[in-house]
Amino acid sequence: MRVNTFMKAALAAVVLLCAGFHASAQSSARAASADEILFEVVTQDGVRVKMRDGVELVADIYRPRAQGKFPVLVERTPYDRRGEAGMARELAAHGYVVVLQDTRGRYESGGEFYPFKYEGQDGYDTVEWAAALDYADGRVGMFGGSYVGATQMLAAMAHPPHLLAIFPYVTASEYYDGWTYQSGALLQWFASSWTSILAEDTLRRKAGETARPKDWVAALPVESYPVLKPPAAADLAPYFQDWLRHERDDEYWRQWKISDHYGEMTVKGLHGGGWHDLFLKGSIKNYMGLRERGATAAVREGQRLIVGPWAHAPTSPEGKVGDVTFGKSAVLDMTGTALRWFDYALKGVQNEYATAPPVSLFVMGENVWRSEREFPLARTRYTKYFLHSSRGAATAAGDGSLSTNAPGEERPDEFVYDPADPVPTIGGRLCCGQALPPGPFDQRPNEGRRDVLVFSTPPLERETEVTGFVTVELYASTSAPDTDFTAMLVDVSPDGYARFLTDGVVRARYRDASTRAEKLVPGRVYKYTVDLWATSNLFRAGHRIRLYVSSSNFPRFDRNLNTGEPSSVSSRTGKAEQKVFHDAARASTLVLPVIPR
Repeated sequence: MRVNTFMKAALAAVVLLCAGFHASAQSSARAASADEILFEVVTQDGVRVKMRDGVELVADIYRPRAQGKFPVLVERTPYDRRGEAGMARELAAHGYVVVLQDTRGRYESGGEFYPFKYEGQDGYDTVEWAAALDYADGRVGMFGGSYVGATQMLAAMAHPPHLLAIFPYVTASEYYDGWTYQSGALLQWFASSWTSILAEDTLRRKAGETARPKDWVAALPVESYPVLKPPAAADLAPYFQDWLRHERDDEYWRQWKISDHYGEMTVKGLHGGGWHDLFLKGSIKNYMGLRERGATAAVREGQRLIVGPWAHAPTSPEGKVGDVTFGKSAVLDMTGTALRWFDYALKGVQNEYATAPPVSLFVMGENVWRSEREFPLARTRYTKYFLHSSRGAATAAGDGSLSTNAPGEERPDEFVYDPADPVPTIGGRLCCGQALPPGPFDQRPNEGRRDVLVFSTPPLERETEVTGFVTVELYASTSAPDTDFTAMLVDVSPDGYARFLTDGVVRARYRDASTRAEKLVPGRVYKYTVDLWATSNLFRAGHRIRLYVSSSNFPRFDRNLNTGEPSSVSSRTGKAEQKVFHDAARASTLVLPVIPR
């Protein structure tokens, strides 16, 4: 069965990222010290592990060839366990038993795959099985990124007794907001591309399970050949339809809402996130939630956070993300990081995770790492930059400006949003595949559009650090019964290069809560809070802080059709006349977490 070029490239990217390669093009383990023993590694392939409902999952085991018992590290992946054999061998050589397992309904494991549904119970059963292996010492950790991070968080939510530590990288804290939707808008590119990647293996299984063409060819009638009668599209990804049916944050999503269960969790955690990653909010929230609400004092004190300039794709050896090179220090040695973390969390080694501050942040612009005691930083000065214009802020040729001076009497800015001609996504927080690469890219191609409002500071006289959560408080009206408003923060260098930093969206009918839709009155002015998540960036002297305001960022977010009808079932569109207010009574602002220097 042939796979199209997009799916091959996308699948390769996801396997590299989510099966353990993650942020780095270098996955070599830390160098062994002179007195450290490196073990020969024994492998056992295709081990079948029975779950509580009788379904058997398949795993490979890598362990030291030595007497004695060792801690176990488990990775449960939907992306083919065999893709992480190299990292597993290196971890095992350093004194760990490593279990790589295909999750339910993926590759060689039995059962039906449905995202998130079985990961809690299967994770619990796998951890407890691993802890009881003859050569295991009863201490178990889990590692991996993206959905592999979800398998850890959902297992931790089920709190198996022997799971002591996790290393979830670029993953979410819930699967409505920040995975499938953002402030009511569908993360359309991710939902569509990720589902397409998953569907490849599902199609193979549905068309003939583990059979091959030579096994199918004898079947009669000839028209029963599986490729001629593939499964219905709905059978390949029924969960995608469920996601569209549940566009509100309702009970469907709450059954897997990690953030509701921090108080029950009993694991130490190293939470890895990327400033350009589409799950950044969840990585930070998992750290903060467990740091504040973990089940015990030891659990709360056992949380660590590392955030680099990474996107949801491998980083080049030079530290290039998107089209920006941050330097070799930005490259994460994934295997070495995992070893040091689990040496501390499972073996009690007094390394940097025992002695250093719990938070490690990469400050972009300055391109340096910095340790912190907390996140957000206690010394943050939340500073309001007010939106201004006189002639109008549409396009970079307008006179839209940002300043800390409150506005007086100013006319609103106006633009027309047409869902048939949306503002195109250029980089940023994306996944998956090469068709739309993620990371920081130059946003100038969109600055000439009449439906993009551009607000900028003058060239900065002194450097300004922004580290933490970013929001936009927007006073706006629309002629439509429903619409979206988007915002994006960029760093503009003296040559005009506009580097993406962070972005956000709000769907108007979910302006107050994602749990309920509230109708708009066309023409009425509402206050919208646009959550731009977080960033860390040093704006150099001579650079400008710039904010774009619009109503689309497609296909990162699905288009609001402006009709009030769900975009999942409707194709009817309408134009919306948008007004953004920035006067004394309705002062629209960009709120930045400024760090004193």
